[in-house]
Amino acid sequence: MHQYEARIRWTRHGETFTDNRYSRSHDWQFDGGLTVPASSSPSVVPRYSVDKAVDPEEALVASAASCHMLWFLSLAARRGFVVESYVDQAFGVMNKNSEGKIAFQRITLRPEIQFSGERVPSAADLAALHHAAHDECYIASSLRCEVVVEGD
Repeated sequence: MHQYEARIRWTRHGETFTDNRYSRSHDWQFDGGLTVPASSSPSVVPRYSVDKAVDPEEALVASAASCHMLWFLSLAARRGFVVESYVDQAFGVMNKNSEGKIAFQRITLRPEIQFSGERVPSAADLAALHHAAHDECYIASSLRCEVVVEGD
């Protein structure tokens, strides 16, 4: 069993609070000492969110993309492929689900991968690597929504 922790810290800064007009700005603190500014999504709570902070929805998309990438890199290395760079412009789509609740319906990963060395993967190799990475990804295995890989 693995356990992961994050400390989420929010403080009211004098706002009335009960009128729902309070800042959604907060911090995520992780075990390595990193603190990340976080907020609600500006598309959800426009006036009280912080544009430059990470919102939970972005973080979920980034987590799915990051997990997939880390498995892909590990699997590519084991199969003798040298990856020079991996860039993913991932995005998620939220909509009402069958229960009428807003939820992620799909996360799309769009990796662009550069390889070097004598052994470069074929299209079939790439598809197999992505399929295996998706199967191994803890985050994708934990989500209800579809996670799709497009491109490389």
